[in-house]
Amino acid sequence: MADNNTCASASSCSRGSCEGCPSASAAQQGVRNTAFLEAPNANSNIKHVIGIVSGKGGVGKSMVTSSLAGVMARAGYKVGILDADITGPSIPKMFGVHGPAAADAEGVMLPEVAEDGTKIMSINLILDDEESPVIWRGPVIAGVVKQFWTDVAWGDIDYLFVDMPPGTGDVPLTCFQSLPVDGIVIVTSPQELVQMIVKKAYNMADMMHIPVLGVVENYSYVQCPNCDEKIQIFGESHIDEVAAELNIPVLGKIPMDRSFATAADAGRIYDMENKYLADAKAVLEKAESVAK
Repeated sequence: MADNNTCASASSCSRGSCEGCPSASAAQQGVRNTAFLEAPNANSNIKHVIGIVSGKGGVGKSMVTSSLAGVMARAGYKVGILDADITGPSIPKMFGVHGPAAADAEGVMLPEVAEDGTKIMSINLILDDEESPVIWRGPVIAGVVKQFWTDVAWGDIDYLFVDMPPGTGDVPLTCFQSLPVDGIVIVTSPQELVQMIVKKAYNMADMMHIPVLGVVENYSYVQCPNCDEKIQIFGESHIDEVAAELNIPVLGKIPMDRSFATAADAGRIYDMENKYLADAKAVLEKAESVAK
């Protein structure tokens, strides 16, 4: 086992194989290793790649992904969503798009385009039956995610949002290594375990030398329709303290709002103008590309 604990491949290589390993060398220098980056499809021109991650499931990561895409689309940017949550895809349903995904005259796969112009690629646009479970092992799933980058002609995209599965497993690792991720947004909820949730995602990004743009707290509160009191269903929020400790900004606190769920179920999530992500828009507009 390699003794370089900042190397992304440390769990799968021997001490001897670390000699001259590009992952180890990059980690030791405190810079991102670009040796494993995959080239995008020749018909893709993508300016920024933003990963949306969470330390655990059930925090509304896909809703935040779609909301961020909507915020940037309303600002006039060309946006796309790469749905990397292969075993739990929900982006197509939220945007009202269905497969099968089309191909151009040369047989190159094309993303589906939602009514608001958002380009989307997801496993649910390839499966014969959208309700069929994807029962694949990690390496196969990771390979599909890479194909969504290399084999899909995205065209011109200002911001490609990558909706990752929760946790720190194969797919997030593949995305961090293979895609030129400019930065990540961490999604969490206000329970007591928020510190652990955020730090898991933050520490993985830090080990891979991926910038953390900030954190979004979802399910932050419920607004009473009669008195406007903010009811904290999940208890007192600790996100500000955790963000301050990690020196990252809080990009938004999104309340529990039935209208978001209604729009998503109807396949029209893009109709919802998420005013709670104004700070996120400002940060995304300032995001600078890492060396590719």
